[in-house]
Formats: sequence, structure tokens, C-alpha cells
Amino acid sequence: MMVMEGSRHLWTTAIVASATLAIVGAEIAALRGSHYVFKPLTTLLILAMAQRLPRTGSADYRRLVVVGLLLSTLGDVFLMLPFDGFVFGLGSFLLAHIAYLAALRKRGGWWRARWSLIVYAVIASLVFAQLWPGLPRELKVPVIVYVIALAGMAAQAASVWWEHPGRATRVAALGGAFFVASDALLALDRFSAPIPVASLWVLATYWVAQWCIARSVGDEPVSVRTRS
Repeated sequence: MMVMEGSRHLWTTAIVASATLAIVGAEIAALRGSHYVFKPLTTLLILAMAQRLPRTGSADYRRLVVVGLLLSTLGDVFLMLPFDGFVFGLGSFLLAHIAYLAALRKRGGWWRARWSLIVYAVIASLVFAQLWPGLPRELKVPVIVYVIALAGMAAQAASVWWEHPGRATRVAALGGAFFVASDALLALDRFSAPIPVASLWVLATYWVAQWCIARSVGDEPVSVRTRS
């Protein structure tokens, strides 16, 4: 058990170090090369951690999370390239959220906690209302679709935690919440008003989200006890 915990700490340390170098490279123009190397590497390290975690629970859950992390890595690359790859990045992350949503369905019914849908629908509506005036016309529909998928994934994660309380489902629910926070910050910075040191807040919350989702693969199997 101590060896397992030590391994987790080593992976997390490597992920934090890589994330720090990526964020520094995003904020300091002279170190931009560091951003190009360590941004995708950080997500790949999270993926590698997920692969090395104990094989408990559903194998399908693990595979779908890995697919989501691979698609997220592709999205990372599109969003950091010198040309504007926002639409391609949006599409990659849309598919990643669909993969995460499919994974979460393996652990519980569809949105059985109706409050989770309400909470994330309200959050998504408030953020979207702020973004709408600054969104280019050609992005309005794609962003609507993306926001629905993201909010649905986060709501499903919260619902599964409510339905099957446990460490594995709790950490996945946190991952969904941090993903919403990260994407809201990214969108507000890009389409509403600049956020000071935006890369720090966007990327830090993003990798916390991915780390949480990846960690949910290796925790104990979902509790069979459901809430009444």
C-alpha cells in the first residue's frame, strides 16, 4: 500500500513540474518553447498515470477515460499552435467530453440526481450569457453544442457521486467541476474580458480536472450502496 501511494505521489510530482513549466512558457514569451513541449506532455503524463493505477472497477471505464485524455492532448496541441486552431481544439475537447460522459454512464444512471442538471444548467447559462455578445457568429452554434456537452458531463459526474457515494465517484465529480471552471475562464478571457495571468488559472484548473478524472480510474470500485 505504501509503495502504491509513493508511486502516485511520484506521478503527481512529475505532473505538477511539467504543468509549471508549461504555464511559465505560456506567460513568458522568451520561454514559449517550454509551453509547446510541456503542455501536451503534462496531459500525457496524466494519461500515463491513469494507465499505471491499480486495475479496479470497469475496464471500459478506464478505456473511455484514456480515450478522453488522448483527445484532450490533441485539443491541447490545436489550442497552442501558432495559427488559430480554436475550432479544431473545441471539436477535440467535445469528443473528449463525450468519452468521459460515456465512461461515467458505466458507473451510474443518466442524471438521476436532477439537481446536478439544474446546477450546471444555471452555471452554463450565466457563463454563456456573458460570452454571447463577444462570440463570432460562426462560433455561436459550435460553442452552444460544446457547453451542453461539458455541462452534461459535469452534471453526470456529480449525479453518479450522489447515486454511488465513494472516493472514486467523488474525485470524478471534482474533475467535472474543475473542467467547467477552466473552460469558463478560457472562454471569458477569449470572448468577454481579459483575465490577468489567464494561462495560470485556465491551465491549473484544467490539469486539476484531468488529474481528478484520471485518478477516478484507480480508486476502489464504486460502492453498491445507492442513495434513497
